[in-house]
Amino acid sequence: MINIGVIGYGYWGPNLVRNFRALDGAKVISVCDRDKEALERVKKEYDTVELLTDSRSITDSPKIDAVVIATPVSTHFELAKRSLENGKHIFVEKPFTSNQKEAESLIALAEKKKLKIMVDHTFLFTPAIKKIKEIIDNDMLGQLYYYDSTRVNLGLFQHDVNVIWDLAPHDFSGMDYLIKEKPTAIVATGSGHFHRDLEDIAYITVYFDSNIIAHFNVNWMSPVKIRTTLIGGEKKMLVWNDLETDEKIKIYDKGVKIDNAESMYKLLVEYRSGDMWAPRLEHVEALKTETKYFLDCIRDNTVPINDGHAGLRVVRMLEAADKSLKKNGSLVKL
Repeated sequence: MINIGVIGYGYWGPNLVRNFRALDGAKVISVCDRDKEALERVKKEYDTVELLTDSRSITDSPKIDAVVIATPVSTHFELAKRSLENGKHIFVEKPFTSNQKEAESLIALAEKKKLKIMVDHTFLFTPAIKKIKEIIDNDMLGQLYYYDSTRVNLGLFQHDVNVIWDLAPHDFSGMDYLIKEKPTAIVATGSGHFHRDLEDIAYITVYFDSNIIAHFNVNWMSPVKIRTTLIGGEKKMLVWNDLETDEKIKIYDKGVKIDNAESMYKLLVEYRSGDMWAPRLEHVEALKTETKYFLDCIRDNTVPINDGHAGLRVVRMLEAADKSLKKNGSLVKL
């Protein structure tokens, strides 16, 4: 039995507690939050769970095997460090840390202690992402040309991070998982409103050494909610609309073929327009799959796909995007 302590019972904490409690071989024995109203909600749902207000009661407890951290990103490093120092595996809400140096320090500590780090990149465990990974790895799309993502809605405005740190981790982690080649540079532009020093709209372009280019639109001020990703390839093109109830993924047999004759003046462009098909997807909660995977990695001593190094790669992109943003869209190398 793996005994779990959860720190943070705000927006995402209740989902984590619910999923970990439902797993065989795991027991949520403690939940910590400084907000007593949050702890009252825990008490109503789970009367056998120990309620705590001091995080050290979890990070330092000999009863706890793994610590789940669902608190603001500014607190992640200290909570994770203390947990690892006390021999606990950690499951950390995204983004992993506030900066690269903190992430590297936690990775080194976990490796020294032979403990697992899992960063909560929940999107990697959606049936849609798993299917897209399979499609790309089987070369159905061919050479990739572009990765284009739109993640916009009205709110939720965060008080401690800008829209990039709030929304882009979803898409950065997805791109990092799906595209084997690693990015080399980032450009970001954006703007903040309402007399705040935090951007609520941003546009990010990610460059690779090859011809792949990625673009992300993140926005807290859209009148509609959009969660769409387009992936263009040499052979086929894919559209993922995460708000669709059915046919979330559609693959189009469309593309462009260019025959360059004797000179550029004789450039011949041929458009291919074939069928569209939508693969069948499982109906399973991503967080349920992810939490079970965390336990399996601890039991089997395997390295998670969303380990500390994956978290570090995302933080590196977030920091680079922020740096470019502050320099009015200057190119920042990774």
